[in-house]
Amino acid sequence: MVGFLFKGLLRDRSRSLFPVLVVAAGVMLTVFMSAWVQGENHEFVRASAAFQTGHVKVTTRAYAEKADEMPNDLAIGGVSEMLAGLAERFPRFVWTPRIKFGGLLDIPDSLGETRSQGPVVGMAVDLLSDSSPEPGLLNLEPALIQGRMPKAPGEIIVSDDLARKLGVAAGDRATLFGSTMFGSMATANFTIAGTVRFGITALDKGAIIADVADIQAALDMTDAAGEIVGFSRNGEYDDRAARQTSREFNQRGDVTGAGHDRNSAGVSDGVPSPSSGQSGTGSLDHSTPGAPSVDPYAPVMTALPDQGGLGQVLALHRFSLGIVIAVFMFAMSLVLWNAGLMGSLRRYGEFGVRLAIGERKVHLYRTLILESVMVGVIGTALGTAIGLGVAYWLQATGLNFGAMLKGASVMVSQVLRPHVTPTCYYIGLIPGLGATVIGAMISGATIFRRQTSTLIKELEL
Repeated sequence: MVGFLFKGLLRDRSRSLFPVLVVAAGVMLTVFMSAWVQGENHEFVRASAAFQTGHVKVTTRAYAEKADEMPNDLAIGGVSEMLAGLAERFPRFVWTPRIKFGGLLDIPDSLGETRSQGPVVGMAVDLLSDSSPEPGLLNLEPALIQGRMPKAPGEIIVSDDLARKLGVAAGDRATLFGSTMFGSMATANFTIAGTVRFGITALDKGAIIADVADIQAALDMTDAAGEIVGFSRNGEYDDRAARQTSREFNQRGDVTGAGHDRNSAGVSDGVPSPSSGQSGTGSLDHSTPGAPSVDPYAPVMTALPDQGGLGQVLALHRFSLGIVIAVFMFAMSLVLWNAGLMGSLRRYGEFGVRLAIGERKVHLYRTLILESVMVGVIGTALGTAIGLGVAYWLQATGLNFGAMLKGASVMVSQVLRPHVTPTCYYIGLIPGLGATVIGAMISGATIFRRQTSTLIKELEL
């Protein structure tokens, strides 16, 4: 029966060509839009993790509550010991310290007087260690416009747009004015090693990248950092692993085994002591072992979706993907329903003859459904192949949306690309096969209203 129906579809193109083309077009759009939404989601997660959140992040409890303000007076202390404890306890992640800071970048002339200056947002990362993952995570070397990567203490890189605005180039001197973690004024001289273009509007406006050791010295943050970020070793965000790790850390808290309270590190009544050189110990002040701490300087780990409302953004992306599939499935069902009705009208006589020679209505209805399955499979295969081809091509080349993202403050690259996932290979079955069968079921219901008693009269006409 299947072979007989397949030959019928091949010989009667009016029955198969248009439905196959409709299904292929719908599946192609569904597969491509699925890859595009996945690409937006992947790029958003990648950029947010690389520049803001990490896959997981360790801060003090007070810092986490005011993270948008970059409150370095609430930084976590004992970073060296904390890093060693994290690496031992959670080896699935790569751990690295960071300091986010703001300030004024002053460019002197040949006489040492101010030639130009502008506000900057900076991030201190480990740039000089051979084993540091930061240059790769931030994609710094491919982003270089002029100059080179920092190779010695006292060298920084700045965004190319900021360099053009201030009229500086690689090799020029610059002075950073900011504030220490204790609130006093801080100044530090740097050499601009190179300029970069991140491709992220929020950073290209005025960002600088410095080595964490230089900023620790400049801001009086000895063995302290605003945050310790962790990245999975394969580079891909795993929500389950990130949430499990943060949950395990927060239940135990102390990975250093120091067992000190905050006063032993020079913190008194929630205020860091200038003589201590750090704001916390990286340990919890437990009243009961394993109980949650109320110490504002106790370390807390947060997964990516729980930072800055990113969880809602990711949920919105998943909802958007569901909407895309639902819309195409509904539209294709309507089109195929109408195509089925037209086909039923054209085959009205055929149905009558088949019923007159004894074929049951149920059997006739089932053959129509089987025909729709064949059409759906062929159209889905064709549409999936085309959709994947377009998605792979754009995944390699990308589309530049820089003109549309001017003034944007979100961590999204100006070049967006689809991201082909295993889901893209089978997601077309939902609208391609589902909509085709639904359309055939709706339009084929007219068979049960067909009266064989009128067949002779119709043939006479």
